[in-house]
Amino acid sequence: MSEIKIVVATTTKYRMPEDPVYMPLQVGAALKKSVISEYTQDNTGDNISVKNARYCELTGLYWAWKNLDADYIGLVHYRRYFASPQARSDLEPFDQIVGGEEVRRLLQDHSVVVPRKRKYYIESIESHYAHTHYKEQLDDTFEIIKEKYPEYTESFERVMGQTSGHMFNMLIMRKDILDRYCNWLYDILEELEKKASVRDLDSYQGRFIGRIGEIILNVWLDYEIKYGYIPESEIAELPCVHIEKVNWFKKGTAFLAAKLFHKKYDHSF
Repeated sequence: MSEIKIVVATTTKYRMPEDPVYMPLQVGAALKKSVISEYTQDNTGDNISVKNARYCELTGLYWAWKNLDADYIGLVHYRRYFASPQARSDLEPFDQIVGGEEVRRLLQDHSVVVPRKRKYYIESIESHYAHTHYKEQLDDTFEIIKEKYPEYTESFERVMGQTSGHMFNMLIMRKDILDRYCNWLYDILEELEKKASVRDLDSYQGRFIGRIGEIILNVWLDYEIKYGYIPESEIAELPCVHIEKVNWFKKGTAFLAAKLFHKKYDHSF
């Protein structure tokens, strides 16, 4: 039987799923004065925990990639999970989280699981990022890809023009596929740290490495699918469940302020 481990990235003590497939991981532990003793910390083994302020939950993915011995490895967030497609929307959020046995059945026919695409409708991925963050970061990323992985440039340009994408740095992958993805991802992000044009950032905007990571997952998948490295039929999409209620009014207001008045986001919603 295949072993599946889904890391739950968290910076704080929080309610966690009881299903043994989920593994709470305190991310950015190297930057904390105290650790959550019940959880594993991402500053053990091979790690980049000290980079958490910019990489966000991607320090957790790095830790899982380098230190977990499992056939399938996943990443979710303590406030955001994959939901069971069979779960009723009126259920309490924790009761909507997909269970380990359901994941196991899904992985019998799929090698990759990602969230359903988030739709921006009136914006492309590129224009949405440019309005809410700093487009120079996307430009720097494109330059790195052109230099180090030129075969991905067409996929990058195609994804930037799309109005939807798999977001939140959530995934479950077969280990050999995760190896391939993470070698590509962290090589690019390490260069982006050196090259990034915008350096005088507040703590919220300073998380740009993690945000670029969630965008270029779509670039990597586009290329993998186009050239047949991963058949599209092997990629499953699951809905997301948010554990805490999203204030869509505030989120929408902030989006319009960014689009119309160039006011960058300064906090999460």
